[in-house]
Amino acid sequence: MLELINISKDWKARVLLHDVSLGVSPGETVAILGSSGSGKSTLLKIVAGLEPLDAGRVLFDGQDITTLAPERRRFALMFQDFALFPHLDVQDNVAFGLVEQGTRKPDARAQACTVLERFGLQAFARARVTQLSGGEQQRVALARALITQPRVLLLDEPFSALDAELRLELREEFCLRITEFNMATILVTHDEAEARAMGTTGYRLVNGALLQVW
Repeated sequence: MLELINISKDWKARVLLHDVSLGVSPGETVAILGSSGSGKSTLLKIVAGLEPLDAGRVLFDGQDITTLAPERRRFALMFQDFALFPHLDVQDNVAFGLVEQGTRKPDARAQACTVLERFGLQAFARARVTQLSGGEQQRVALARALITQPRVLLLDEPFSALDAELRLELREEFCLRITEFNMATILVTHDEAEARAMGTTGYRLVNGALLQVW
């Protein structure tokens, strides 16, 4: 279980987060709504270990990981721009996280092929990611995130660059994968319909505080 305890963060003399506490169980998706600049993305970066906090603690399964390096947390963070590597083909994009963890490249590629087949993307294994549609790129980004078997999935406006029909399709697919991999998931978005479709529980970030919406 992921736990945030009394998280606070100021930025340029402004309170972004104040005494934020939250628990996320395996297989659960917590949706966090908020306007642009409200601190949603900063909260995700704190959870991922990419942003220092001013006060509070981050725990996973009861262990304090507040000062643990990002690469040791085994969390996956996905952005709206997919963040794929244009110089690598699809297979090597998916294998990248395993190679970074020390898996031999041939073994990582073999595992990547297995995951791509599971996602129905095996036909694109040797294609450049720039040749794919937006929806295909987002599926590749999800495959890359899940191949390392992350303990927590952090989603930062993951569908905002896609058209409405594709957003609906990918919401359903992400929900299925989150359940299948039994990950604690936090979704931040400005889209309330998206938050309600994916979130087991939902909050709104207002003036640095989390207010439960459902």
